[in-house]
Amino acid sequence: MRSVDSTSENVIDCSDIHKLMEMPVIPSERADDIHGLEYLDKAELILFMAGNQFMVMNDLIRAFKEETGIERIFYETLPPRLMLRQILAGGAKFRDTILPGTPDVYSSVSEDSMKLLKEKGLIDDYFVYLRNRIVLMVPKDNPAGIRSVFDLARDDVRISQPNPENEDIAKYIIEMYRRAGGDELVRMIMEEKVENGTTMLTTVHHRETPERLMKGICDVGPVWATEAMYAKMKGLPLDFIEVGEELDMRDKVNYYITKLKNAPNPENAERFLEFIRSKKAQEIYKKYGFVPHFR
Repeated sequence: MRSVDSTSENVIDCSDIHKLMEMPVIPSERADDIHGLEYLDKAELILFMAGNQFMVMNDLIRAFKEETGIERIFYETLPPRLMLRQILAGGAKFRDTILPGTPDVYSSVSEDSMKLLKEKGLIDDYFVYLRNRIVLMVPKDNPAGIRSVFDLARDDVRISQPNPENEDIAKYIIEMYRRAGGDELVRMIMEEKVENGTTMLTTVHHRETPERLMKGICDVGPVWATEAMYAKMKGLPLDFIEVGEELDMRDKVNYYITKLKNAPNPENAERFLEFIRSKKAQEIYKKYGFVPHFR
């Protein structure tokens, strides 16, 4: 199965399907990505929202509740690949709880995830609702002197790298490396530097990257531009380097959203999909640096 954008790294290989079917275990420290647990058995709406939207969700959910009166909402902001595994496996383990495997709404930055769900008869259709781009996050004052993607190949530069096994952003990052320096740069960063410990893969979530940078564990980490902007808004001692329009993947990064066929709350799912297209919702996303799809 190949995405229409023909980005080879954005394809779910058949060899990955078995792994996707295994029930994932969500580390206990990721409680900040699981919201509304008190509504688990009585939720009026269940949302699996691609994790890099975490900074938007409070405003988005508040506005949706005000508009619809729907109050009992359970939502996750885990990496979309991880939530895809949760859907295919019928649930996920978190502490002493089994999280649901069937959301009302699922969003991802990989069209192949949507194609796989459609192929398995779990969804009918999907649509694009947002766009984003990649930047390089660095500690304040950029002590390692990062200026471009090529600096990530330096022996002395420690990279916090989203793990391709869980995070769809990783596939866009790898394509960014390939655009910048071909397969050789990909091999250096994703193989040689992983082996020698100077490329450190995230365990679950690229939200780990700001933590590593602030602790001095890493020198740089590719992230969504929206995460860099959020860090600035929060006053964190972090900065970011633009990689340029030809490399930042703005031409590739689409956010897809869909309703599950067997959604527990199908009418509320439709209301949320209608809301996500609205000017109010799109303005909330724009406030946090996303590129609106509906204007």
